[in-house]
Amino acid sequence: MEFGIGIDASLGLTLAEQRALVGEARDAGYASAWTPSGPATRDGFQVCGQWAAQGLPVGISVIPAPLWTVPSLAQQAGSLHEISDGRFTLGLGTGGIYGAEYRSTYGLPEWPVVTMMREYLGALRGLLAGETVTLEGKVVRLRGLRVTGRPLTVPLYLAALGPQMLRLAGEVADGVCLNWTAPGMRAGVRETIARGADRRGRDPSAIRVTEYIRVCIDEDEAKARRAFVRALMPYALARAGASKDHGYRGHFRRMGFDAALTHIEERRDAGAPAGELLDLFPEELLREVGYYGKTAGAPAALARLSQGLDLAVVRIVGAQPGIDAARAVLRACAPGAV
Repeated sequence: MEFGIGIDASLGLTLAEQRALVGEARDAGYASAWTPSGPATRDGFQVCGQWAAQGLPVGISVIPAPLWTVPSLAQQAGSLHEISDGRFTLGLGTGGIYGAEYRSTYGLPEWPVVTMMREYLGALRGLLAGETVTLEGKVVRLRGLRVTGRPLTVPLYLAALGPQMLRLAGEVADGVCLNWTAPGMRAGVRETIARGADRRGRDPSAIRVTEYIRVCIDEDEAKARRAFVRALMPYALARAGASKDHGYRGHFRRMGFDAALTHIEERRDAGAPAGELLDLFPEELLREVGYYGKTAGAPAALARLSQGLDLAVVRIVGAQPGIDAARAVLRACAPGAV
């Protein structure tokens, strides 16, 4: 079991402060540093390039693939592979392409999601291997393209929640990026990955299972809880009129929290203030997917929450703005303590 640190733009830190945190994470025994990437955040490739100077392996978990072309991802990942001395990992996700509003925002067609990710991963792996790639797919169309000219061994991870994407990860990815899953789900996750690996004659134990574990530290537990739920809410609640079967909303439904979340959504749609909604989230859900509270409780909670993973990435949730709140999480969850 390894532990990484996860830092994102919601913490409001400068790049210099982020670099300092990565250096502190290295000194505290963390094995790697990770960041998400997307339109609402800093560019993950640039951020990881800044962090790489601190000597830790770095990774993007994850970037929304459909907002990029395969050649541009290959160029960025290949360059960062060299900048980081071969210590970069790229995690790919679907973004919100299953939703009509997301597709409309970015001018995307309604692609078949599993097919899209299969084609992205296959073409990207070929380009990074220095191959000349031709692919006439449903989503990716390339003809005689060569990008790197030499093999670059960039690990490619796939963000996965449901069984189809987990099986695909077993078939074609080097690792799986989970998110907001409970420890009790991990055995089933590995079984599903193994079924995909068996289809291609791959060793399922070679496919790394990773996950962001959100942690918010404050001696005022009520403050920590509010910050933690604010981080969870955009994932857990479906937008008005949107499907509750896809993406994270479908994921939480499979976890057994559909009734509780439906009640919160109804209160939201009726005009309930944000403070009331925060209080409605059931403790059972919150404690299944992360930790909030005092420093003393963090090591035991993280040990429990990371069961079944190869890499648990402590995703910092700040109880308040500033680097001190981020440091509180980093230090409370130091691998030596866990």
